Formats: sequence, structure tokens, C-alpha cells
Amino acid sequence: MNYFLKKSLGSVIIMLVSSFLVAGQYAKNNTVTNPAYVFQNPPASAKPGALWMWMGSNLSKKGITKDLEALKKAGFNRTTMFSLADVTTPWAGEIKKSPTPELIGWTEPWWKLVRFAAEESKRLGMDFGMFNCPGYEASGGTWISPELSMQEICWSKTEVNGNTALSTVLERPTVNPRANLRWPVYNPETDLLEKPVIPARKTYYKDIVVLAAPSKGIVAKDSIIDISDKMQADGSIVWQVPAGNWTIYRIGHTTMGAFIQPAQWKATGLECDKMSQVAVEFHINHVIGEVKKNLGDLIGTGFTHIHFDSYEAGIPSWTPKMREEFKSRRGYDLKPYLLTFAGRNVGGKNDSTRFRKDFYATIEDLHRDIYFTTLSRKLKEANLTFLCEPYGGPWKQADIMPLIPNVMTEFWTHNGVFSPYELEPTVEALRLSGQNIIEAEAFTGIPKFSSWMETPSWLKPIGDAAFCAGVNRLILHRYTQQPWDDKFLPGATMGQWGTHFDRTQTWWKEFPAMVKYWQRCQALLQWGKIVYNQVADFSVQMIQGEVTIKSIHRKEADTDIYFIANTSHNKGEILGKFKVTGMQPECWNPVTGEMRTLYEFSHKDGYTEIPLTFEDAQSFFIVFRNKLLTQKAVQRKNFSVEKTAITINQPWKVVFDAKWGGPTKAVVFQNLSDWTQHSDNGIKYYSGTAIYKTTFALSQNLLLDKKGHIELDLGVVKNLAHVKINGHDLGTIWTAPWSVAIPANLLKATNNQLEIAVTNVWANRLIGDEQEPDDCVWLPGHQGGRFLKEFPDWFLQNKPRPSKNRFCFTTWNYFTAQSPLVSSGLIGPVRIIKTE
Repeated sequence: MNYFLKKSLGSVIIMLVSSFLVAGQYAKNNTVTNPAYVFQNPPASAKPGALWMWMGSNLSKKGITKDLEALKKAGFNRTTMFSLADVTTPWAGEIKKSPTPELIGWTEPWWKLVRFAAEESKRLGMDFGMFNCPGYEASGGTWISPELSMQEICWSKTEVNGNTALSTVLERPTVNPRANLRWPVYNPETDLLEKPVIPARKTYYKDIVVLAAPSKGIVAKDSIIDISDKMQADGSIVWQVPAGNWTIYRIGHTTMGAFIQPAQWKATGLECDKMSQVAVEFHINHVIGEVKKNLGDLIGTGFTHIHFDSYEAGIPSWTPKMREEFKSRRGYDLKPYLLTFAGRNVGGKNDSTRFRKDFYATIEDLHRDIYFTTLSRKLKEANLTFLCEPYGGPWKQADIMPLIPNVMTEFWTHNGVFSPYELEPTVEALRLSGQNIIEAEAFTGIPKFSSWMETPSWLKPIGDAAFCAGVNRLILHRYTQQPWDDKFLPGATMGQWGTHFDRTQTWWKEFPAMVKYWQRCQALLQWGKIVYNQVADFSVQMIQGEVTIKSIHRKEADTDIYFIANTSHNKGEILGKFKVTGMQPECWNPVTGEMRTLYEFSHKDGYTEIPLTFEDAQSFFIVFRNKLLTQKAVQRKNFSVEKTAITINQPWKVVFDAKWGGPTKAVVFQNLSDWTQHSDNGIKYYSGTAIYKTTFALSQNLLLDKKGHIELDLGVVKNLAHVKINGHDLGTIWTAPWSVAIPANLLKATNNQLEIAVTNVWANRLIGDEQEPDDCVWLPGHQGGRFLKEFPDWFLQNKPRPSKNRFCFTTWNYFTAQSPLVSSGLIGPVRIIKTE
């Protein structure tokens, strides 16, 4: 294993000089313009945020306070709240027998909790806001009437013969009474997953026009006759039909019946018409009005923003003023072309194709000029920040980016790799609009990859790839409001969705180490300006090992900063080629905060070539900010190599937490091994933290040799470790290299006390519980997994569990008794190593 090289005496002199120069620079420039300063002191904008999921009526003041305090302590400074159904299946699901059934989104009891969260956020100095309606899709609610909802064109047709005096009643157009939705919903009224019947699709209808056209073939525009004035309100019509066979089209519009989702059923309503000024203003005025009514004195302090998520509501085909808007934007009347919606070819293929393009372009225009423009204006007037994931809908991203002060993009964790969703065009549009901070809904997951098995080391290269793609502020998906006593763990989930960034995570206590890593990265990735020509700017000239290298470059004046990341879980070496010359390279490690000079490099043809060594998913900032050092120290490599090592072979005393099924007494491990291979089921199925203790001695040669660098190498760790030696806290180890530097003079010749707290994931305890009789009733999820059908009586009455050997309680179950266990524990070997 490779390690950072400590400097020989000659280099120490040079580094001391360099340190004095840096100190002088700090004295003059301790500001966010100084990259070293922001790296060591990340600004507020570099702190991550979280999407805070409030699941149905399962909320509490006590839980809100604990959630916010846990996030603040971990290094977060923003939450965006979503009011969802009790569980997502992936659609809205209900858990019956709620202990707090009165908590329905956007009603008075719920708003009292929102106010409390805003007050707590203000107390903690955190940014708090929420989604603009119940659910996470898209803009609407119970306050949206069919008239103000998203609309679709519908029609009926009547065949008539020519040269007759027609007197009849035109049939009113009808549509499928079921909602025109992209996704189904769980309908508690029928207990089915379906697109539910929307009564307004039977009762609400408005005429647009009545057109008569020849019944056969391509329809010439000048052959279409508008007979709207011939029809009465009840559909009756009297008309002298010209010669030939004619079809009368009664064309109108009705509600799509598109629902917001996945919200509680009692909070679910229609999507607003995003192309109607009246509808959009009604919706956002209602939202702002409710915020002012309940949080008015906290706007701008405890409550700061309104969020709009990525769009999944479908594409409407009408709005009441569509004809006027189309004429003013496209320069011709759409009326004759409405027959294309009934399947007719008007004016020939080219004309109909042009119309369809123009019609969709008008839809795009109206979403920009009405929906986004109105939201932007109204929220600004209300002193509320407009947050948005502006993709997935019928608009051009580049057109709407300037209207959104705070844009988010998105990436997922599919198969453990970076999986962007509309990220590249969003980043490109943001850069074109001049926005520097690019936020992302980060690490969104599906059950296969996010089922209480995620770890910081697994997540790290996914986030690093996002950084290299242009993201420079992570907003985690997701953090679930935990309303219950801490004995009910892992607690509430967002159903099947999302990476489990919850304070109930086994590894939450150690999570701040990863958050600090993100803060340092984001501080530098927000610094300066992006350099666009990444391909010519940095390249890999040589590669050894199966590493995957990604990069991004920031620059300001004469300082260049490259983030170079190995996004694979392999080790390797590269020769990196940087388009910089005449500058001294430095390596800044965002995991540890270490900043050091590199001495092994060469200049050639305007480039600097540097050999770099990477551990599993390791990343660095390579910084050029100072001219070349005038003296060259003794030649040495950029990354150290192991010189000597002592393997700690003594027995380990290991203490598990009996509260979570572990042995009641300390267990002696003669050799380090995987917990899942242990004969004791309390260890085999254990989840949480176990504390390993042992002692070790050092060889006299190792103690007397003052050169080099001594570290503790843990070998294989599943999944995090916190190390103490002789009572000295050496911190959290959460990613490769699985080692930590040991300060000088900390070690003794004999009886060195070593304590390693090792934490795994929840999966094993949840699988262990499945070996026991169940004491909860479950319903099948709609894409696998199970969700709680109802809260059990023993939970509601706070009584002991009927199934005494079950330890976990959660609202979503990913596992069966046969699910494979996840490798856990300190597997080692644990060594004291010396490097030079």
C-alpha cells in the first residue's frame, strides 16, 4: 500500500520557508478568494443540504428537533421538506392505525409542525424550505379546481350528408374517465394501484370550436367551415350542409385529471394548468398565502425557499388562451389544424408536421413565459428563494435557467456507479446562464442498491464522479423525518426510495468525516471559474491498474486547481498531464485536509506531467498556485512506499451492544474474522458498532528510527472504523486507504492500548429478525419489498414485542430470511507500518 511521503531534512527546510510564505498570504488574504483558506475553512455555500422527507402523518416535534440538530452537528446547513404519503411503494401508500392521524399535509395541525421546524432551523442557523405542494410532483393540490387544472383536447364527430338541412344535437366529447396520468396511484377507495376515475372528466367540459370538414382524404384548409355559431349551448345545431359528405367535429377540452403525487390521499389534488396565468397565479398565491399565514415572521430567517422538483406530470394539450397565444407567437390561426388532434391531415403532411412542431413550441413558450416567469416573480416578491429541478417537462432548459435563482440537477446510484439524470444539459445550461453553484439531488437510489446496505466508501466515487461532471453542492436524497423513540430503529423510511442518509443510520455518528470531505471538495469546486476545454486541459498519459480517472478544472488568475478522482474501486497509478507550466504542483487531500508540495514532475511543451498513485476510489486536488521553488530538495517520489511493518497478532476483546442482539459479555477473537461467519447468531446477524481492544508492542528498531512516517493500517474494514491509541483519538476511517497517521511520541515500546470501534450496516440485523416469527403485518410493494400495513398494537401501546428476538422496527422491509448477509467487522490484517 502507498502512503504520503514525509519530508527529509532538506525538504523540511524548504517546506518551512514555504509555510512562512503561505502564512503571509493568509495574513493578507484570509478570504474566499484564497483557495487554501476556503479549503481549510469551507464557506456556508460548501455545506451540503438534505431533502427532508416527512412521511404522511408520522411526524413529531421531538423528532424534528433531533433531526435538525443531528444534521447541524454533521455539517449540513439546509433542509428542503417534502410532505409525502406514509410510504412510497413506489407510489403513495398508506399505513393504517397511525398514532397521529390528524396530521394531514397542508392542514392546520401540519402547519404547526412546519412552523416549529422553521423556528428550530432559525435557532440552529440553518436554511429551511419546502416543496410547493404535497408530494414531490409537481404543482397543485386540493385547492385546484378542474377549471384551473391541466387540460387536454377532446372531440366528438358526427357524419352528415350534403345538400341537407341539418338539425341535430352534437354529442359532447367524452374521454376515458380515468386520470390522464403518467404513473398510477394507490387508490384507498378501491384498494387498487390504478389510474383512478376522476369525476370531473365526466362533468367538466368547455367547447373550443365546431368545425366541418370533408369526410375523406387530406383536408384543405379552405375547405374547413367554422360552424361554432350554429351550435347552441346544449349542443343542438341547425346547418345547411353543402354538397358532399361531411364530418362535424365538436372540439373542446377537459381536465387531464393529473394528480400531484405521492401525497397522502386526503392531501392529493389536481395539478394546476401551467400554461394559464390565472391558474399559476392562483396556485402560487395560495402557497405563498399559506406560508405567510403560518410563517410570515420567519420568512427570510427560519424559512427561506420554495422548491419545485423534476417534472413527471405529463404534457397538456390545451389551455383556455391557447388560440390567442398561438396566433401571437406563431403568426397564424391554429383553428383549422385542431382537426389534426382528431387524426386528420390538414393541408398535407408538411403543413400538419409544421403545425405540430409549432404547437409544441407554443407549449414550451407558455411554460417559460407563464409558469416559470410567474413563479420567479411571485416568489421574489415574497422574499422566498425559488429552487427547482427544471427538467423532464415541455420546455427548453436553457430558456428557463435565467428565471431560477437556485437550480438543482440530479444523479442516482444505479449499480454503485454515477448515474446522471438530465445532468449534462442542466449543467451546460447553467454555465451558459452564468451560474456558478450547481446543486444536485444526490445519490437517489432504488431498493436494489439502497436497502440499508449503503456505506460512505461505496458512495464516495459516485459523488466524486458528480463533482467531475460539474456538480459543486450536494443535496442528499434523502433524510427521513424520524418521529419515534430511538428504540424503534432504523425507523421511518421513504418507502422504497433513496439512499438512507438518516440519523438512525448505524454509521451516522461517523458520518461527519465524510461530510467534511464534501465540504472541502465543494469549497474548491465553487472557487474561481470553470475551465471548459477539459479534454485538452488534462489527460492521462500512462495508466497502471484498472483505475477510472475523471477530472475537472477551476482557475482564477494564476492559480489552477484540478480535481482528479479515481471513480473505480481499484488501485492504480497514472501519469497525469496538466496544461500548466512553470508552477510548483501541490497535492491537497480533501479526506484528511493535508496540503503538501509535490516534487516528482516534469515540464514539457507547455504541460506539467505528474505521476500520481490512487487507492480504491481515492481523489486529490492538484493545485498550481506558486512559482517553481528556487531550490530543489533531495529527489523523492510523490507517494511513499511501505518500508517495514508489524502485524498485530494478539487476541482482541470485542464488545457488542446487547440491546441490538449482540452477546451480553465481551467476546475474544483469537483471529480477526467476518462477523457473518461466526457461530453465535448474536454476532452473525449483528448490526451497529462493536469495540475491538488489544495491546501491542513495537520493535526497538522501529522506535529508534526517527525517519519516515508511522501509520496504523487496518487492512479490510466493513464498514467504518474509529481509532484510539493510548487514549488519543485518531478519528474516523471511512474510505481507502484504510489507515491513519500515528502522531510522533504517541507510541511506547510495550503495552500500547489500541481501540477500534467498527460499524457495519443495518441489513444483517434486519435479515436476522426475519429468522424469527413476525409481529407486524405487511403489504407487498408494487415493485418488490413490503411495507407496513398498519402500526401494530404493541408499538401503539409501547409494550414489549411479542417476537422477543426481533430488534428492528421500520416501515419498509427489503429482506427475507434467505437474503444474503453483508460482510461485516474488522477483517484486517491490522498492522503498524513505516513508510518513506
